Amino acid sequence: MAKSILIFPLILFLLAPIGLTETVRFEHPRFPSTFAEKMIREFNLFPERSVNVVDDESDVVSEKKLVEKRFVFPNFVDSSGASVEELGHHAGYYKIEHSYAARMFYFFFESRGRKTDPVVIWLTGGPGCSSELALFYENGPFKIQKDSSLVWNEYGWDQASNLLFVDQPTGTGFSYSTDKRDIRHDEQGVSNDLYDFLQAFFKEHPEYAKNDFFITGESYAGHYIPAFAARVHEGNKAKQGIHINLKGFAIGNGLTDPLIQYKAYTDYALDMGIIKEADHKSINRKIPACETAIKLCGTDGTTACMAAYLSCNSIFSSIKSIAGNINHYDIRKQCEGSLCYDFSDMENLLSKKSVKDALGVGDMDFVSCSSVVYQAMIMDWMRNLEVGIPNLLEDGIKLLVYAGEYDLICNWLGNSRWVHAMEWSGQKEFVASADVPFEVDGSEAGLLKTHGPLSFLKVHDAGHMVPMDQPKAALSMLKRWTRGSLSESANEPESAVSSM
Repeated sequence: MAKSILIFPLILFLLAPIGLTETVRFEHPRFPSTFAEKMIREFNLFPERSVNVVDDESDVVSEKKLVEKRFVFPNFVDSSGASVEELGHHAGYYKIEHSYAARMFYFFFESRGRKTDPVVIWLTGGPGCSSELALFYENGPFKIQKDSSLVWNEYGWDQASNLLFVDQPTGTGFSYSTDKRDIRHDEQGVSNDLYDFLQAFFKEHPEYAKNDFFITGESYAGHYIPAFAARVHEGNKAKQGIHINLKGFAIGNGLTDPLIQYKAYTDYALDMGIIKEADHKSINRKIPACETAIKLCGTDGTTACMAAYLSCNSIFSSIKSIAGNINHYDIRKQCEGSLCYDFSDMENLLSKKSVKDALGVGDMDFVSCSSVVYQAMIMDWMRNLEVGIPNLLEDGIKLLVYAGEYDLICNWLGNSRWVHAMEWSGQKEFVASADVPFEVDGSEAGLLKTHGPLSFLKVHDAGHMVPMDQPKAALSMLKRWTRGSLSESANEPESAVSSM
């Protein structure tokens, strides 16, 4: 990564190139659009269109609010020979109710266990990166092979839940609009769209409406998830539409409270031997300006938020310039290419006509990481999304914050600090509670602290993508958390992945 770049590839594999749109323009001479575009091209994640805004929507999706079909990937290797009906795999479009012309694409995988298992929705970050990244490389039902074939993922979260992956905000993945006014700029717009989607989804699938419901995700979803959870809880309290049985929300290696998390960068980097004491002291001189800008962002709006983005990310870029070719998603590794990972197998798969036909997306482009969506959310970046969480905790909605210990960009230290600093009725007891081993099959997979509805888990031997690096531990975490037994030791039997 070029040393002068201020772009913060935070959140899940960003890095979408930060191009210029009609609605938001930044003329700052150091704004890294050219560098970002180069990085995305080398990452094989540069779509023909940087956002799915189309001129002609004919034959893409009907006027129904939700259009869904059962499907089987044409290159899925399934030794059981299960039928479309037996697999219970769905893909669909939701016509976003409060939009001009937006359609949200999603995957829904029925549980390989019981239909009464919880409904779990997964949100990928970016902002503007598709949840298919998680589907194929982390916790979805499949593993993707080099020849673009798919095989069962024995640790897919559909082993223990009815699993939803959503391409959002509009313009991400296969989601699209015919009107640029549908591009979202803040968490209110994002969470309202997701809430409307859930209402339509449960209307289409009333048999799942009474199941426990959990919101999960990663990276910039540390912003999405608290806002979405608050919107669902608000809708339930106001008796809007279908009651959604929200039980909890989980944030993996996320960005939630920038004021606390940016200040943790230098401490984490020093603790992990990435920088030296003199570097720590030097880079820390940037923190006061970052703090001031973040506080102004919270009160003065857009200009201050852009200043905060630039000022605070200079802390990260300074560490990166010292660290060299370190993989900022997993500091044990070197970067492979500009963005450290290669997801081109997914790109190739989702560009195939046979796959698009199976999914019912017509000739839509698949947009892995949208530059337009990314830039549209820039002013949202430095907002503090921790502020709405205490009310959820007080009402008994569970929160799990987990983080792989070798991730730099959304490191466990910063996440631990904001969780401990959060003011709620159980704060004192949570802070005083001891770390206990999180064991999987008799081995310590992490360290867990929990009190009441709040839990924090530091996951061993994992980077930014815990379900990819430690799939067995991640599945065990999900099972035990959704069942209310996170702090209990568990021996997980090997899954019979071909059984339905």
